[in-house]
Amino acid sequence: MQHLDTYIESNKDRFLNELLDLLRIPSVSADPKYKADVARCAEAVKQRMEEAGLDKVEVCPTAGHPIVYGEKIIDPTLPTVLVYGHYDVQPPDPLDLWHSGPFDPVIKDGMIYARGSADDKGQFYMHVKAVETMMQNGGLPCNVKVMIEGEEEVGSDNLGLFVSANKEKLAADVVLISDTSMIANDVPSINTGLRGLSYLEVEVTGPNRDLHSGVYGGAVANPINALCEMIASLHDADRRITIPGFYDAVVELSATERAALAEAPFDEEDYKKDLQIDAVRGEKGYTSEERSSIRPTLDVNGIWGGYIGEGAKTVLPSKAYAKISMRLVPNQKSDAITKLFQDHFVKIAPPGVKVVVKPHHGGEAAVTPIDSPAYLAASKAMEETFGKKPIPTRGGGSIPIVALFEAELGLKTVLFGFGLDSDNIHSPNEKYGVFNYFQGIRSIPRFFHHYAGMMNGK
Repeated sequence: MQHLDTYIESNKDRFLNELLDLLRIPSVSADPKYKADVARCAEAVKQRMEEAGLDKVEVCPTAGHPIVYGEKIIDPTLPTVLVYGHYDVQPPDPLDLWHSGPFDPVIKDGMIYARGSADDKGQFYMHVKAVETMMQNGGLPCNVKVMIEGEEEVGSDNLGLFVSANKEKLAADVVLISDTSMIANDVPSINTGLRGLSYLEVEVTGPNRDLHSGVYGGAVANPINALCEMIASLHDADRRITIPGFYDAVVELSATERAALAEAPFDEEDYKKDLQIDAVRGEKGYTSEERSSIRPTLDVNGIWGGYIGEGAKTVLPSKAYAKISMRLVPNQKSDAITKLFQDHFVKIAPPGVKVVVKPHHGGEAAVTPIDSPAYLAASKAMEETFGKKPIPTRGGGSIPIVALFEAELGLKTVLFGFGLDSDNIHSPNEKYGVFNYFQGIRSIPRFFHHYAGMMNGK
């Protein structure tokens, strides 16, 4: 593998500059005003995949944003790896909290600051450069198919249709995804589980128009007050979610499983210091690590209504809104949880207001095996590049397509992520380490080598 590392080192500046060019494209899938930029990013990804040596590269239209697909089939009898990633990014708001432009990438203290640097342009582009590296140094040891989509940040609604309609095109032996994080740069880890997701928006309506709070205040239900009361009631004093039936499908981990998870290094004081908080808070009876990985949650992601401009306006608003997400654990089904929430939230509305719950998107939890050839190949690859065997961990985030790939293609996934929890994904000043970027490019060819060898009985 030394010749691969030499090639990577000699092309380091180009590999980095190509990523910076991708980061300059504001491929925000959630906002229609960026539609042309999303399409432009898809074309840029296509070009880079072709340059890397992939065949049959195409931009596949969907009802939303396009999917970019390419492949390199060196021998149909050899195993095939399906690489998945996404080129779309989260909205950059709030812009005033960025210390540099979200689409004007800056490298500072070894970190690449830009929207999408870690989630997921920096991570999926590692695979493109890894393919190039292998192609320029003896070729691939097995087949590869690469699918990079443009709607992950808005629920991947059209990906499911694409996968269902292209099962033969996407046939493979395993899925490889880099869209997760490690414990630390000196503590490599591989994510072996993801939580599911139910994401909704609620609207609470009171009077038919905004009212003067002096004339009507105290006599008419205030939708913002009502919404706050309703949201507050969704947790009890032990921070357990109060929606009837919410925990019915939750499987409690055994003491042995919880002990294994606790082996991952975690310092609560450092955790609080990093976030500048004086206390942690969550479901009673569980550690902070467990609360953010193996337990379901309910959080308000945004809340608004009434007057929020400069100065004062004594208004009693007609409407109030909130966006709410629930992270789900294995066996909890997103559609079922969404329905439980809808029924409960409408039921607890106080007199004088009307409630509408609008589901946005969801996905299922997934757990991947740690004894498969693909996981063992990933573990060996990271051990070689980091000098330490990676620790298996459970993640708190959601990648709904992992469950989709298993249901539609019958494939398990290896979550081969190189980010860090401190990368500020979905937040201002998102960043990704230059070290992490190149460690990924070094590790991925090693994964292919070990995986091909294991699958061929070597």
